Amino acid sequence: MIISASRRSDIPAFYSEWLMNRVKDGFCTVPNPFNSRQVARVSLEPEDVDAIVFWTRNPRPLMSSLAELDKRGFRYYFHFTLLGYPRFLDKNSPPLENSIENFRILSSVVGANRVIWRYDPIVITPRTNISYHLDNFEQIADSLRDYTNKCVISLVDIYRKIKRRLRELNSSGDQIIEPGALGDNQFDSLIRGITGLGKKYGLMVTSCAESVDLTPYGIHPGKCVDPVLLQNEFNIRVPMRKDPGQRDTCACTVSKDIGMYDSCLYGCQYCYATSSFSRARDNFAAHDPSSPSLLGWHEADHVPMRSRGV
Repeated sequence: MIISASRRSDIPAFYSEWLMNRVKDGFCTVPNPFNSRQVARVSLEPEDVDAIVFWTRNPRPLMSSLAELDKRGFRYYFHFTLLGYPRFLDKNSPPLENSIENFRILSSVVGANRVIWRYDPIVITPRTNISYHLDNFEQIADSLRDYTNKCVISLVDIYRKIKRRLRELNSSGDQIIEPGALGDNQFDSLIRGITGLGKKYGLMVTSCAESVDLTPYGIHPGKCVDPVLLQNEFNIRVPMRKDPGQRDTCACTVSKDIGMYDSCLYGCQYCYATSSFSRARDNFAAHDPSSPSLLGWHEADHVPMRSRGV
């Protein structure tokens, strides 16, 4: 079993104490996001976990616990989102300089192959236009030279749940331009530019759950939960089949996500995992690091025989 920690939140940044408590207890509980009365118990015993895939903008709070994860025999790698966007898009994300420093430190500890840079999603607005993104991408790529070998990109998706809060951006003149509204020349300039910069800085650039075919530009669909990476880095084999719980465009292999929605505090305007910033703040304030579940206190519907000590 592969653990995803997490597409729904930034566990390393905000909930690392909870995670390590769950690791020590050997399990966590995860309610179904569409039916909270259905609660799954997820083993975090090292022998049951093939690997952990971390998703974060700030791994620093977890880094002091990496030695403990290593000692317990866990295998893991990181997706590190590093965008450097203006505050009107990313209200609470760490400053770019701090993020670059944290990326380098993490990479120095675990290795460049195990820290993947996410320039994701690419958000086009009047202030973050094509020229902005190419300059920004190059600045970050240059700063991460020798600290990562791979970059994941995607174009922003405008989900129904975020449209209400985007109205404020629209009224201030910072309207997000949907990818389909870009002219052919603009789109071509953006993607060719990123492809060229990837080659310049020695990065394999792949796409994440992208509906637009970028293969003519040399950017192939990636697998963020990647069995090939696990094979190459840890010499373990996991099922290659696509995760049926993810979007049709997602190529990731099967994993179990242990996060919960409305738990992240970054306040990114385009975030699909946070429908209400105020609810996320309230949830975080009520968070109990000793709980078996990330938010609230959810008991599993059933306890596997092995977990009962049988």
